[in-house]
Amino acid sequence: MGAFRKCRSPTKPQSCAPLMLVGTLWHLSMIVTVHTCPKICHCSDGNGMVVQCTSLNLDHIPDNLPKDTVVLLLSSNQITHIPKEAFLDLHRLRELDLSHNAIESVEVGAFQGISESLRSLDLSNNHLSSLPQDAFAKLHARVRLSHNPWHCQCSLQEALREMRLDPETVNEVSCYTSVRDEYVGQPVIQVLDSGINFCNFHHKTTDVAMFVAMFCWFSMVTAYIIYYIRHNQEDSRRHMEYLKSLPSTSPISQDCDTASSVL
Repeated sequence: MGAFRKCRSPTKPQSCAPLMLVGTLWHLSMIVTVHTCPKICHCSDGNGMVVQCTSLNLDHIPDNLPKDTVVLLLSSNQITHIPKEAFLDLHRLRELDLSHNAIESVEVGAFQGISESLRSLDLSNNHLSSLPQDAFAKLHARVRLSHNPWHCQCSLQEALREMRLDPETVNEVSCYTSVRDEYVGQPVIQVLDSGINFCNFHHKTTDVAMFVAMFCWFSMVTAYIIYYIRHNQEDSRRHMEYLKSLPSTSPISQDCDTASSVL
């Protein structure tokens, strides 16, 4: 900026031209960097960049998304995984639609960088059955999770505590499978509101498994001890029978036998 102020002198206009050209090129490069749209997507700029990449058979999040993206539409594709820091540079992003994909997993830190700005996140109609507890930490957005094959267990319960579910679709988040069969088909929130704690089931299941493992170990040790004792008894019996079967050929032993009989 100091160089541009020096170039305002009317006495040396020719010395300002190179600096002005450099400044213009730098400014244009910044505009291109901010507003570059992925070739496969359609972008429109109103009150903020709207990037539409729907129904394009995408199997991953597009690279080089405009940094001033406000709305990102990625529905109806074949995306299977949301990696860590997938939207790190999109600090103005307010709406993210990932519905109707084949998403099976979301990494911890997937929404890092947009947790403060994001207001709407749609993950409905995917293949999600579980979520890591911290995947939605500090996320302020309303989240749609309906129509996924959820497995109702402790980890899902802990993950739901970290997010704000969309009230319009909250009753469509149901247990596809569960640690207890009686909850299959029921809305997750209704089950939790009834006082059910899946984490207690997890601890009980762990305790039972430990008890069974210890019982099996004790049974094996006991069976080995019994086998060892019986085997020694059998060896002793065979040895005694063998000694009794030996012939008495020594005169001394005969005399000893006679003497012992007289006594």
